[in-house]
Amino acid sequence: QVQLVESGGGLVQAGGSLRLSCAASGNIFSIHSMAWYRQPPGKQRAMVAASTTGGSKNYADSVKGRFTISRDNAKNTMYLQMNSLKPEDTAVYYCNADLDFTSDSGSYYQGYVYWGQGTQVTVSS
Repeated sequence: QVQLVESGGGLVQAGGSLRLSCAASGNIFSIHSMAWYRQPPGKQRAMVAASTTGGSKNYADSVKGRFTISRDNAKNTMYLQMNSLKPEDTAVYYCNADLDFTSDSGSYYQGYVYWGQGTQVTVSS
């Protein structure tokens, strides 16, 4: 009933930029927080940037000053602007949302966490 779909990944040279998008769809009542995670080859998934409904934003130390998270609450969409990309930013990037939704039968579900399918970002040196 709820889907998160990422887009915007691709291959870029070091120093370049990419903008990722994550669109949430379905019977969404409200989204509390959204975040970007990434999983480099052979490593664990880790948080990159997070945004709460109240407007606070958090970033991993490795991306501070280079990445910017933003949200369009009217569109249930989150973005990640990635500048000055480095080869070590190469990973599959996933979006994550903590949200409330209603089922087709009208049941209300609160505080469920959904993940997107991931989008590959490759930065060449």
